[in-house]
Amino acid sequence: MNGTKKATKWLWTSIILMLISMIGASMVQTSFYRVTVKDLRWMTSQGYMMSGLLFIPKGVSAENKAPAIVTSHGMFNNREMQDLNFVELARRGYVVLSMDMYSHGHSDPVPNIGILTTGMYEAVKMIASLNFVDASRIGITGHSLGGMSSNTAVQLDNAAPERLISAVLLNSADAVYKDEATGQYVNIYGSRDVGIVAVKYEEFFMRDVDDEGRETLTRDFVRYGNAQSFLHFGKDPAGLEQRSADTIYRETVDGEEAIRVIYNPAIIHPWSHFSKRSTVATIQFFDAALGAPNPIPAGNQIWQLKEFFNAVGLVGFAIFIVSFATILLRSGFFASLRAEAPVSPISVAREGKGWFWSMLVLSAAFGTILYIPLLTGVKSFTFFRDPWPQSQPWGIGLWAFYCGLFAIVLMLAYHFLAGRRNGFKPLERGVAISWTNLGKTVLLALAVFAASYAWVFVADYFFKTDFRLWTLAVKAFGAEKLGIALFPYAPLFLVYFLATSVAVNSFNHNTVGTANGKRGWGNVAILAVANTLPAVIILCLQYFTFFSTGEMMFRSANMPIVWLFPFLVILPATTVIARKLYLRTNNPYLPGLINGLIVTVISCTNTLTWS
Repeated sequence: MNGTKKATKWLWTSIILMLISMIGASMVQTSFYRVTVKDLRWMTSQGYMMSGLLFIPKGVSAENKAPAIVTSHGMFNNREMQDLNFVELARRGYVVLSMDMYSHGHSDPVPNIGILTTGMYEAVKMIASLNFVDASRIGITGHSLGGMSSNTAVQLDNAAPERLISAVLLNSADAVYKDEATGQYVNIYGSRDVGIVAVKYEEFFMRDVDDEGRETLTRDFVRYGNAQSFLHFGKDPAGLEQRSADTIYRETVDGEEAIRVIYNPAIIHPWSHFSKRSTVATIQFFDAALGAPNPIPAGNQIWQLKEFFNAVGLVGFAIFIVSFATILLRSGFFASLRAEAPVSPISVAREGKGWFWSMLVLSAAFGTILYIPLLTGVKSFTFFRDPWPQSQPWGIGLWAFYCGLFAIVLMLAYHFLAGRRNGFKPLERGVAISWTNLGKTVLLALAVFAASYAWVFVADYFFKTDFRLWTLAVKAFGAEKLGIALFPYAPLFLVYFLATSVAVNSFNHNTVGTANGKRGWGNVAILAVANTLPAVIILCLQYFTFFSTGEMMFRSANMPIVWLFPFLVILPATTVIARKLYLRTNNPYLPGLINGLIVTVISCTNTLTWS
């Protein structure tokens, strides 16, 4: 009974944390109820459905029109990734539409990149049609691929009978500097106000050549021709004054005053949609270009509070997984899955410790060495459907699959070569399981998955929020995403998380790292760090080299390496969840299934999907 009371207490704690997250994040993104948030779906002129979050400040109406801004995330993200921009711009009085690009979030998938990048202009046309928007003051801003889409929107706007776009801010994306046909510098933006957030440590853009034709470093971007031509409104910069970053330059173009500016914060590409400095640049640019209806100093920002509440939701989500599973284990149907006695660590001597550390080192080395050649070799980053509709989960999933197989090989080697001598007994450690209990394990995992994600849908439906931290997002999804996740991605992730759970619990739940041989956190902390080491090592090698030399260590794998950031949280968190559930069940397969299902859905609902 004490166990049930404790689990119930933690269950209510998790629910309270998730509710605090929903309410708190909603309060911040509505500027404490001074902004109305609407979840939009509309059919574009191309016949595709597009989604977005529309933010309407209080007092805006057909009689009191407001300037509007369309914001776009980058590749493999979604509309909620722009929360720093929509929070800060809406509280300053702008109508804001945070769009899901085609093939992302809730927008329809499309077959190719050419159609995908036209979605920004479809969002511009939609917001321009609203009777409370001042159509003479519409701005756009996009991060990465969203910036590329912004350039496409400008070109489409140039060809339209009536120009809709007044201001453009490209965030971590290049402008159009030269005419493709002639190679001459050009100003495609005309009299529009245009800015670039050109981060110093840019993994994908901001490359140029010097006078001798050598490629320049991204941190020196502002010094060279492309940037200088942009700041001189498309003129050839040869012989002109050297212009500087973070300075707004003005010039009359086609009878109208226009501005150009390059902001140059010392951050990396993915950090630019989680950065106070980048947000300062966005606020300052649109203040200068469109004029904020409710001016607030650029440094006065509250989006970080929303991120805090989002993170609280993530913690509550993780606690709910463990506590809800524990409650179900107390029910009659699943009672046979409970451990008959507390699961104690295996007492290991010198040889066992040697195997323990050797297996951890080999696993970490294998995952580290395999990652770059595998993800660059399988074409996991591609603009085309090759071989599956989602490239990111395909690449990461293959890596996880091979790491899982390697872990199985190591466990078999240990079992046959040294297991018996070191106290390993498969039956006692939960490796052997009856078919009946295996079936119940699958049902319990599905029930925990469904109940956990039910709270995500509650957050989305009632509060227009989700649970996220930077690039890690637990968000609501359409039924089609669940179907995509089931094959081929779920089997790949399940092999890894099942193998990892067996390794962490059945094989490595021992006295290494535990005080006086008792159950403690030292052992699982060691394993959590070891499981995360490949991601940590690769990211450190990439960015320590980048920051010190200006060049990335693995430039050809820049996108796959960026994908590792959410796994800095996922891998240790799933290790802890696996141990917590194993101690209650002596069943390594239950947490492996739960972790595998949840990580698969996280991966497949927060990425790009081709039709």
